[in-house]
Amino acid sequence: MKKISSGGGLVYSTDAGRMCPGCRQPVDSCTCKQAQAAPSAGGAVRVSRESKGRGGKTVTVIKGLPLDALALAQLGKQVKAACGSGGTVKDGVIEVQGDHCELVVQMLQKLGHAAKRAGG
Repeated sequence: MKKISSGGGLVYSTDAGRMCPGCRQPVDSCTCKQAQAAPSAGGAVRVSRESKGRGGKTVTVIKGLPLDALALAQLGKQVKAACGSGGTVKDGVIEVQGDHCELVVQMLQKLGHAAKRAGG
């Protein structure tokens, strides 16, 4: 049995299970994960505060960290614990609930990252 998405690609196969929409390979042997390299360490880490599209809730956003997905998730956990609030790590960006920009910048600088405050 095969299911076909509206885009014309195979999304599930009884032989291999779930299929990656990007490379059309089984999820276990997906080549998209390997292709997503860590961002270059060329610029400073940007820490900003956002509230657009979040129902008025403020979040601290950390962008530009030159880390792989696993290291980014571990750092996100440390930052959330230091701030005493929740958050998430997705698409190479750490989001922490609340306005913790100054604390996050200080923490990242102690860890050796060139962190800057971005935005107003």
